[in-house]
Amino acid sequence: MSDSEKILSELNERSKEVFRRVVESYLTSGDPVGSRTLTRSMTEKVSAATIRNTMQDLEYLGLLDSPHISAGRIPTQLGLRMFVDSLLEVGSVSQEDRDSIDATAGVSDQDVTTLLDSVGAALSRITRGASLVLSPKREAPVRHLEFVSLSADRALAVLVFADGHVENRLFTPPPGQTPSSMREAANFLNSLAEGRTLSELRTTVSREIAQRRAQIDALAQDLVESGLAIWENGGQPSERLIVRGQANLIDSTTEAMDLDRIRTLFDDLERKRDIAEFLELAEDADGVRIFIGSENKLFSLSGSSLVVSPYMNADRKIIGAVGVIGPTRLNYGRIVPIVDYTAQLVGRLVSERGKP
Repeated sequence: MSDSEKILSELNERSKEVFRRVVESYLTSGDPVGSRTLTRSMTEKVSAATIRNTMQDLEYLGLLDSPHISAGRIPTQLGLRMFVDSLLEVGSVSQEDRDSIDATAGVSDQDVTTLLDSVGAALSRITRGASLVLSPKREAPVRHLEFVSLSADRALAVLVFADGHVENRLFTPPPGQTPSSMREAANFLNSLAEGRTLSELRTTVSREIAQRRAQIDALAQDLVESGLAIWENGGQPSERLIVRGQANLIDSTTEAMDLDRIRTLFDDLERKRDIAEFLELAEDADGVRIFIGSENKLFSLSGSSLVVSPYMNADRKIIGAVGVIGPTRLNYGRIVPIVDYTAQLVGRLVSERGKP
């Protein structure tokens, strides 16, 4: 049992109702909620003093907080987590939202990049948050590859995939490489590549290097390791983070502190090294996941929430993710089903276009 579930089990019905109404009001308005406001909406007739005492108890438990001495209460991160886990009522996707998301399918022959751009724009427009879309990695087996030296510090990797796709990728080789050492590295990789995807090839190469280190020329080894690292993590189109609707986050707040947080978020989004971690957030469990504040290890922004869901191919293999970020007072009940529906649509459309 989690901490939030344990606390919830210890609350009486009045405390649960006060807590739920404070959170729901805060998520709607963004304002602290006072005891007099709650007296008009409670199921049972209770005084403002009774509600104040209940709110004080909830504050003691770490579920509510007072931003100012005389103000009402707002939920803490722990409180929001407890609400999302145990009290959130998730709605269904409205027909209007469903139609907007479905429209992103567009023309049947559009490529995956165009499709994901459309999805990101639609998701941002519908939720009025910033959308994140991680495109699928290319997992077609490698048929052949070559390294071509362009200059002392530039080289070209030519990749031919089994599905006929060809990619040319520039990279900086380790110092001291020669055309012959590059041919040796390419021959070594081609001897292992048949039927393997890039990720599988990298695993195989690492194992072969460990087993046959003495047999492999040191310079060729450096090239192999450097080249594969570039293919896996080089920020190429095969690993593409699409960010849409950043202005929505700025429009939703006016305080300077919030604007500083938004700027921090944008900085985080630009870090290519975080793209893989974004997908890892979604891979831990099926369906939509919600990360509130500092729970979100992708962003250093503590005042944000991320609602994210993986999308899968026809073999039920996770190949990417879609999500929405915004302030912690997101309309979770509406956004969760939208993200879920969008992820299912993207998975289906990417599979139909012959992607992994």
